[in-house]
Amino acid sequence: MKSESDQLARQAIKTGDNRGTLYIVATPIGNLDDLSPRAVKVLSEVAVIAAEDTRHSGRLLQHLGVNKPLLALHDHNERGRVQSVLERLSEGSDVALISDAGTPLISDPGYVLVREARSEGIRVSPIPGPCALVAALSAAGLPTDRFLFVGFLPAKRAGRRSALEELRKDTATLVFYESPHRILDAVADMAEILGPGREIVLGREITKAFETFYSGEAAKVLVELTADPHGSRGEFVVMVRGAEKAESGLMAGALDVERLLSLLMAEMPLKKAAKIASELTGLGKNELYQRALELKDN
Repeated sequence: MKSESDQLARQAIKTGDNRGTLYIVATPIGNLDDLSPRAVKVLSEVAVIAAEDTRHSGRLLQHLGVNKPLLALHDHNERGRVQSVLERLSEGSDVALISDAGTPLISDPGYVLVREARSEGIRVSPIPGPCALVAALSAAGLPTDRFLFVGFLPAKRAGRRSALEELRKDTATLVFYESPHRILDAVADMAEILGPGREIVLGREITKAFETFYSGEAAKVLVELTADPHGSRGEFVVMVRGAEKAESGLMAGALDVERLLSLLMAEMPLKKAAKIASELTGLGKNELYQRALELKDN
């Protein structure tokens, strides 16, 4: 059976495009067994590997028995290195992009390179695998039909609190990455700004030997985290249940509407009370009149 690389080579000849492929390769976030056989194969076959930290990635490759040239590509040099990587790809060399852990570009370098490669018509192919935010969400027990990945909050307290204030009313599950030396301050700010009763789940050292999840109301989790001697160690994924949806209509805001109708009915006829309540709430006058009748009968 022909390998995938052989098939791609034949496809390139057929289309007349002999340029290389840029592979975006996910690497383990902790447990090395999570690296897929396909990822190992690609890393073994490319001409060069662009890595966020060559020393860190070098240890991974040594563990895998992969001996390939490493090119440092990180936040501070990405724009300057993009052209040299594109030249290698244009000459027909396949290149793999990896980050220190997890899926590249998810709060990791690579955006500039991928965007420029695509603008040049170079094939970009993802090799899926571990991703801390997806792994954490899958085990959190929070709604995942809609979530907002924020990445890292600002390091300084004022910026962090301002960012949380902007997110306070968002109804999507919020997902953050946080470092160990800021985790307690971050959770304290969440409890204060988002509310001490807001449900949060913290995943610490996911897939590693001391993997731990903390869950519950923000105030409770803060106490638990503070009491844990290991609570400020390791890398964290912080997940926060979204705000309740804005109440609208009689089903969601029945108590408020009923209170308003009751107050108006005490001072004026039902029809007039329903008319004024409709103007104040934006709800249908006939619907409010029927509700007023039910209140009167009760």
